Amino acid sequence: MTNPFPGMNPYLEHPSLWAGIHHRLITAIANDLGPKLRPKYIVAIEERIYGVNEDMTLLVGVPDISVQSSPSGAQSPASNLVVAVKTQPTEVLLPIPETLTEAYLEIHAVETEEVVTIIEVLSPKNKQVGIGRLQYETKRLKILGSATHFVEIDLLRQGKSMEMVGDFEQSHYRIVVSHSETRPKAQLYSFNLQERIPEFPVPLKASEPEPTIDLKSLLDEIYDRGSYDLRIDYSRPPIPALSESDMAWVNDKLLNC
Repeated sequence: MTNPFPGMNPYLEHPSLWAGIHHRLITAIANDLGPKLRPKYIVAIEERIYGVNEDMTLLVGVPDISVQSSPSGAQSPASNLVVAVKTQPTEVLLPIPETLTEAYLEIHAVETEEVVTIIEVLSPKNKQVGIGRLQYETKRLKILGSATHFVEIDLLRQGKSMEMVGDFEQSHYRIVVSHSETRPKAQLYSFNLQERIPEFPVPLKASEPEPTIDLKSLLDEIYDRGSYDLRIDYSRPPIPALSESDMAWVNDKLLNC
């Protein structure tokens, strides 16, 4: 079964699948761009590593024993009842540090070794409140304040979208292309589930031809090579959930594929 959707497949957003999709997509973009950029540029897959704790509030300590009995096990004078000591422990959860590794792409000029363009594919941690988003936003601002071009690919409906200002409609997915020389202006490619993923250019040095990325073709290849048709249960709704009208459209596509 080939990918049944004309654009983004919402089932690929499932938390159990996205880490693999993210890894494969970063590699696919690098492999696609590499031959197009030779001999002036190279595409490097880089990683950032940071530790986070799960977002939860926990009390860490010994289980509470609300009433202690007297050493002799004597009756309580108030109620004439024997009060037993709570001897069985209570199960609790403690926050465990989690090490995250996120890949992104850098386009380097061969002659000068400078980083010309950075390409990011957002992860769920980037879009959730917490240290993952904070660190990503810090890096994003640093890039936007530099002379490095920036491409940001958001193929996740869940979480809070990255900040931008302008007269644009909300959409399921977004791709932002930011040329350093035109900031703060940037190009937004927004699209919904029902639409084909638009092709977009990759900025390079001024006056040089800009190669384009066809994400739809890359995702279809990932879908086939990763045998995602065998891993996805299309009898269930995707996660994150869709609106009623979007789910009706998905069901129609699945019936006719």
